[in-house]
Amino acid sequence: MRSTLEISKHLNVPAPLVWRLITDTRTWPHWGPTVRAVDTPERFIRAGSTGRIQTPLGFWLPFSIRAFEPGRYWDWRVAGVVATGHRVEPAGAHRCALAFTIPTWAVAYSFICYLALNRIRRLLL
Repeated sequence: MRSTLEISKHLNVPAPLVWRLITDTRTWPHWGPTVRAVDTPERFIRAGSTGRIQTPLGFWLPFSIRAFEPGRYWDWRVAGVVATGHRVEPAGAHRCALAFTIPTWAVAYSFICYLALNRIRRLLL
């Protein structure tokens, strides 16, 4: 079992709206600080989805969705490296928690996840 850290935020938004936002590749550049653009044949990710993301520095990296539980969780590999997990936990009809899991070796990335959580909150308000 790999060791991870978790960054989370409670949102006053229904879980399905949060799930839609974080699985829609067209929205990733709006909330993901390390994603400038996405190139994939599917707008919404699913188990086994692949594509590539453009970083803020302009280079492209391949990605693949490793785990996918509809409405609840997904994680991915970027450039072949285990990256963040994304989990939505309902907390009532109009509230949920959104959490990012980060491998412990990437602890510095927690600041990027914190920025992403705040961007997501603003997008959904």
